[in-house]
Amino acid sequence: MADPLALLLANTIRATSRGLTDAFSTRESTREWLVAHATNVGMYLDLEAYLPTEDERVALVDLRQNVRALFAEYVAPQPPSSADATVLPAFPQALAAINGAAAPTLRLLNWDDAGPHAEHRLLTSDDVSTVMAGLADATIEFFSGPEAAQIRVCPAPRCVRYFLKSHPRQEWCSVACGNRARAARHYAQHRD
Repeated sequence: MADPLALLLANTIRATSRGLTDAFSTRESTREWLVAHATNVGMYLDLEAYLPTEDERVALVDLRQNVRALFAEYVAPQPPSSADATVLPAFPQALAAINGAAAPTLRLLNWDDAGPHAEHRLLTSDDVSTVMAGLADATIEFFSGPEAAQIRVCPAPRCVRYFLKSHPRQEWCSVACGNRARAARHYAQHRD
């Protein structure tokens, strides 16, 4: 099962052995992420030829921070991801920003031989507004659906990711994080 787009967007910040990395750190890396994920929300733009301006990159970072604020609110009273908990926008502002970014999205009910299904139409005239509307709409769809109940913060040392708990015994976002947590616990026990 592929991760929902809202989770992929929230996890564009990752911890590595060198520290935090951000998929939106440059205009080029932002385009790479958009190209890799644009079709997940039905955006059929020519993003290969699109290079966001610095202002557009910053707008996408702001949108991501608002999405991360929604994740932080959802996991409360557990602590949010340590990556940016102190710099996230307040929840009411984040919610308003997501709804505002999704405003140019129109969701229609389409009924064909396969039966009823939702169809998204993005009513924007420029690439970045289309991208932001699609990402915001995917976030709204995710948080209003049943998968949101599975959101967890990875408790492994140095990890800053959110994940969906897909198994009752799952504690970490990945096997690597589980190994890192067990190694840290073992080291702490034998150090004392």
